[in-house]
Amino acid sequence: MGCDRNCGLIAGAVIGALMAVFGGILMPVGDMLIEKTVKKEAVLEEGTIAFKSWVKTGTEVYRQVWIFDVQNPEEVAVNSSKIKVKQRGPYTYRVRYLAKENITQDSETHTVSFLQPNGAIFEPSLSVGTENDTFTVLNLAVAYHNTADGVYKVFNGKDDISKVAIIDTYKGKKHLSYWPNYCDMINGTDGASFPPFIEKTRVLQFFSSDICRSFYAVFGAEINLKGIPVYRFILPSLAFASPLQNPDNHCFCTEKIISKNCTLYGVLDIGKCKDGKPVYISLPHFLHASPEIAEPVEGLSPNEEEHSTYLDVEPITGFTLQFAKRLQINVLVKPGKSIGALKGLKQNYMVPVLWLNETGTIGDEKAEMFRNQVTGKIELLGLVEMILISVGAVMFTAFMISYCACRLKSVE
Repeated sequence: MGCDRNCGLIAGAVIGALMAVFGGILMPVGDMLIEKTVKKEAVLEEGTIAFKSWVKTGTEVYRQVWIFDVQNPEEVAVNSSKIKVKQRGPYTYRVRYLAKENITQDSETHTVSFLQPNGAIFEPSLSVGTENDTFTVLNLAVAYHNTADGVYKVFNGKDDISKVAIIDTYKGKKHLSYWPNYCDMINGTDGASFPPFIEKTRVLQFFSSDICRSFYAVFGAEINLKGIPVYRFILPSLAFASPLQNPDNHCFCTEKIISKNCTLYGVLDIGKCKDGKPVYISLPHFLHASPEIAEPVEGLSPNEEEHSTYLDVEPITGFTLQFAKRLQINVLVKPGKSIGALKGLKQNYMVPVLWLNETGTIGDEKAEMFRNQVTGKIELLGLVEMILISVGAVMFTAFMISYCACRLKSVE
């Protein structure tokens, strides 16, 4: 009878130990299986999950435009007064709803080239007015037209998954040819996705064709997006810093007077890729810019929450599931004796024209599919591992204590 009981306790302890060991073994094996699956499905080729999402995102992407309506143009022209602006908007367009075109795989270089059609449909229900509204702004042409953005050539990740979606060439070039040295390098992806297995220490680089340069984002926080854990990467203020703070920006400071010999920060000159126009980009409302830049303008209210740029990336797959790209278009205006409207100016102005907010969030249906096919399975595997280890450890401990107690009792 005693043997049966002791044997049963030993058997229970052994079973518990085996469960815990199996759970421990399952962790590296499970991680290996996950890594193998992700590497297979993240490749940009026909039949993978990544390719299906990459060809057409299925995510509603909107571009909102806020116009800075100048309230006192005569005062500025005659008396060189402060510019009073009133933000009007948003005027909302649905963009990026068209699938990529002319997709061509190159098996030798492991790249895929494509055209990204640009489409824009005005959304009256998400706008404050119509496209016929009038404003008083600087005479600067700004277009949303149906032309293709590209040709892009990106790595498909077939030979090296750490390069998937990274741009190899844009319009056949690895450089933009607008700026010298490394300023014109086309770095990173287009922001829609990144190589998988993202760590918080990684710096994400992405290229924006509309402003002719690459930017980078750094980890900001962990958040939960529709039941999916994601990492939020933010565009840091250093991206708009002066060349003294960030040498990478030395090509984007060409005007020495208003920038006080490139010591001011917060605006970058992109005129070389805008047909020589004195166009500058900044964060909306001159967020994180030198106070001197915004001082001649009234009516601005910079706000970190509303005016910052971020990407919410699922770290295992590298897919961007939510983003907000926010940029402001500005024009440098200087006194000019030969131009009537500028004769009365006694100072330089960095005039805000408009700011853009391009946003996209994974839809409910696609989020459910992502949970079922990716994060749900990973979470289930992790849960099974923890249950096996925990229950096994408890069983082993409990049965061993009972066995020892029985042995002591039988000795007495």
